[in-house]
Amino acid sequence: MLGAPLPGFLTGLENAVAFGLTQLLLTLPIASRDGQSAGFFTGLFTATSSTCVTGLILVDTWTQWTLFGQAVILTMIQLGGLGFMTVITLVSFALHRRIGLSERLIMVSTLNLNDMDGVVRVVRHALIGTFAMETAGAVLMSVCLIPEFGFLKGTWHAVFHAVSSFCNAGFDLLGGRFGAFSSLAGYNDNPLMLGTTAALIVVGGLGFFVWEDIVDKRCWSRLSVYSKMVLLITAVLIVGGALFFLMEEFDNPATLGDMPLWQKGLNALFQSVTLRTAGFDALGQGGLTDSSLALSVIFMLIGGSSGSTAGGLKTVTVAVLLLAFRAGVQGREEVTLRGRAISHRRVMNAMTLTLMVVFLFMVSSMLLSTVDGLPFLSAAFEVASAMGTVGLTVG
Repeated sequence: MLGAPLPGFLTGLENAVAFGLTQLLLTLPIASRDGQSAGFFTGLFTATSSTCVTGLILVDTWTQWTLFGQAVILTMIQLGGLGFMTVITLVSFALHRRIGLSERLIMVSTLNLNDMDGVVRVVRHALIGTFAMETAGAVLMSVCLIPEFGFLKGTWHAVFHAVSSFCNAGFDLLGGRFGAFSSLAGYNDNPLMLGTTAALIVVGGLGFFVWEDIVDKRCWSRLSVYSKMVLLITAVLIVGGALFFLMEEFDNPATLGDMPLWQKGLNALFQSVTLRTAGFDALGQGGLTDSSLALSVIFMLIGGSSGSTAGGLKTVTVAVLLLAFRAGVQGREEVTLRGRAISHRRVMNAMTLTLMVVFLFMVSSMLLSTVDGLPFLSAAFEVASAMGTVGLTVG
């Protein structure tokens, strides 16, 4: 364990270098449509948001950035979603170069694996799976986008949105079609566009470990306890959230109220999915009721799963907390799941992480509410969106 801090340090150094380069490229005049530099702060904020696959923006991605600027953003979304070391490993594969011990340590650190056993195989499958899913998503999206934008522009839009969806980034290029900062509101009546986006978000948020387990086992009963927990929690959050939003927003004219029943169901489901760190907006978050905003904050803080393109506390962390709560209510000292004990260290890690996030969330929300004079719930929504790398905003 003496060498453990080194991989994390190297990964952080690579992230910092790539982030600085992105920020520099986005301030170049060639990156902006008006031929003028976007400025240091806009470049800095956009570089941060794209590298961290957050999706919060100061300027509309289509109306502000040229093809060069969009390509820079897309590259950083892909790198940020997969992890820099994962992409660097792709170069090693292409050059048929042996993966050394130090690189394996960095991959373990980047993907949050417990050990180096099979790490190269996991990374290889992650890369293949990522590009396969993004390609399939781009093909399906192109069915909607090419007729509207033409072949070249439609193809570029499809590729950009597929990568942004899979990496849970939330960046879009639809500002020129439906108005700046419109996100997917113009497609809230398009099942193929919303369905493909939602599917990419969910798959990207499951995590590379779960993919590997599903590919290896191909049977529910043989899956690891971790994979089963991730899949069950993900399903409960998506379905439960969709039902809640459908009931809460059913008659709300600012969101689902004026839609036919099938469209209400589609958008309630999409709202439940996009809150899991994706950040695409099909409804307009500013029109949500207070109850919906409160649940949205909880969903954004939970996020996706470990080793995925999503952020947040992670689904299994929340599951461990619930299991610990159950054990406490039942008066048991040992936290168990289906007869298997969860180590005290893992329980404490989950509790420590959650307390840190909740403390930072509460303090930041109060500060933002006080300094900017915002209602607390609106401030809490913005903070949760930033902390969970979601990218949604109430305006």
